[in-house]
Amino acid sequence: MWLQKRINLKARSRGFHLIDQEILAALPELGSVRVGLLHLWLQHTSASLTVNENADPLVREDFEAFFRRAVADDTPYFKHTYEGPDDMTAHIKSSLLGVQLSIPVSDGRLAMGTWQGIYLGEHRVHAGGRHLLATLQGE
Repeated sequence: MWLQKRINLKARSRGFHLIDQEILAALPELGSVRVGLLHLWLQHTSASLTVNENADPLVREDFEAFFRRAVADDTPYFKHTYEGPDDMTAHIKSSLLGVQLSIPVSDGRLAMGTWQGIYLGEHRVHAGGRHLLATLQGE
């Protein structure tokens, strides 16, 4: 079986956000896959995807604090700032973390660890909704 869907994610504030439930709600077909793979592709260059801690929201806050310091908006040598001081920094953060994930599917569920969740890294201060292309393959 092959299935591909575009998932529209709601607009979020800058930071790291768990999006597992939005993905699962958009893919009820996942429940019929015994063994497979879900590939997620974020169709943006100023946001990112990653997998990490899903229980303690302080982890997401610490991620944001780290990336704000590592790639600061007020970096004076960035030239690509047409959409504001967070423009180039958002692109760098997106490249550092990436825009795609491949997650195994086992017995109708994402085969993630107990404390793992899918993060959307929103790197713009004023971003709109984001779009994921989800490709599910399996049997």
